[in-house]
This record gives sequence, C-alpha cells and structure tokens, in this order.
Amino acid sequence: MPYTEKELQEIVNKLNGIQFNIGRLEVQKHAALHELATNQDGINLMQDKLMKEYGSYDVNVNDGTINWPEEPSENGVEKSEKDEK
Repeated sequence: MPYTEKELQEIVNKLNGIQFNIGRLEVQKHAALHELATNQDGINLMQDKLMKEYGSYDVNVNDGTINWPEEPSENGVEKSEKDEK
C-alpha cells in the first residue's frame, strides 16, 4: 500500500529531525574535543613548569607530594629533606 502524502511528510520530518540532532551532537563533540586539547596543553605547560622548578613533574594530585626522581635532573634540583607541596 503506497504512503499517503501525510505519512511521507512525517517520515521526511523525522529524518530531518534526526539529521539535525546528529549535527547538533557533532558541534558539541567538536567543542568538547577543543576543550580537551586546551586542557591537555595546560597540563603540558604545568609539567614543564614543575620540571624546571623541581626536576620532576610526577606529583600526587591529591596531596601535592612530589615523587622525586632517584637522581637529580639536568637542572640540578635535588630532593629536599622534606617533601614540598
């Protein structure tokens, strides 16, 4: 049995709605990926700063304890007597 004009319009409208939602989700995905890249850059900058200042970027994010390397780094920073935060 052939579709009526109304049924065909409903199907086309549903497809258009689905395509619109897919496009909206792709825009959200793009924005989220951009935010992810920005935060990854921030982590890299923080790691560089920590490495220059302390000779390690291996830090416990919960309490700030530095996991000191076994040997001093090239910048000459050595483990202190007391872990710094």
